[in-house]
Amino acid sequence: MKKLFVTCLLVVVLAACATSPTGRRQLMLVSPDQAIASSRAAYTQQMQAFDEKGLIKAEGEIVERVNRITGRVVAQAIAQYPNTADWDWSIEVIDDPETVNAWAMAGGRMAIYTGLIEQTDATDDEIAQVIGHEIAHALAHHTAERMSVVMASQMGVLAAGIATGDQRVMTGAAAAALLAINLPNSRAAEVEADRIGIELAARAGYDPDAAASLWRKMAEAGGAGPPEFLSTHPSPGNRQETLARLADQMMPYYEAPGERPVYPIRPGDY
Repeated sequence: MKKLFVTCLLVVVLAACATSPTGRRQLMLVSPDQAIASSRAAYTQQMQAFDEKGLIKAEGEIVERVNRITGRVVAQAIAQYPNTADWDWSIEVIDDPETVNAWAMAGGRMAIYTGLIEQTDATDDEIAQVIGHEIAHALAHHTAERMSVVMASQMGVLAAGIATGDQRVMTGAAAAALLAINLPNSRAAEVEADRIGIELAARAGYDPDAAASLWRKMAEAGGAGPPEFLSTHPSPGNRQETLARLADQMMPYYEAPGERPVYPIRPGDY
């Protein structure tokens, strides 16, 4: 029975594979729809906490600027991935000048902190690279992938406990899951988000050369310690060189004539 159980777990894990937009194989024990539902609850909880502290900027020049840039990039995301047209696309500006961070949850709900814009003195082109990168994480189902890592950790520890009969190993499943939840994005996911994000921003009319300058500024921000953004977005060693090469490939999208549509960005529902 122990061997059968372990074998069944391995079959489930092997069967739960999917392919990302760039062709990368992903572990997908959690479906994108499940990740969106879970993210909606997490987003509400997080935003309510910010709201109680008065940290959500509801109006002002910076909000209008972020909404305009985000609307252009989201319009391109929907054009390239029509299945996201019914996502809850929204973004909040968090008034925290000390925090250099931004994130997007499954389903298109995002946040950017004033510290990222102010400490890097970000241009519109650079903000678009941040937004494109975060949207790319959502498009590539990286939230579902990370949640699947949690489940795989739980299943793996449970299997080890059953196989060895060690109760201490089995009761460690919850601790292992907690660690997995807090894991940063994988480098593979970062490379993928860079590739998708820079294209979305270029299609939206933002200079792809800004991607490399943004990451250079990000690396310089934070003083003695790295900014929070880099702790959850680990940087491949050659990121700036790779982004520079990608920028050359994306120039035709950036230089294409015509107006860029703007998706009507609204505040998040929480």
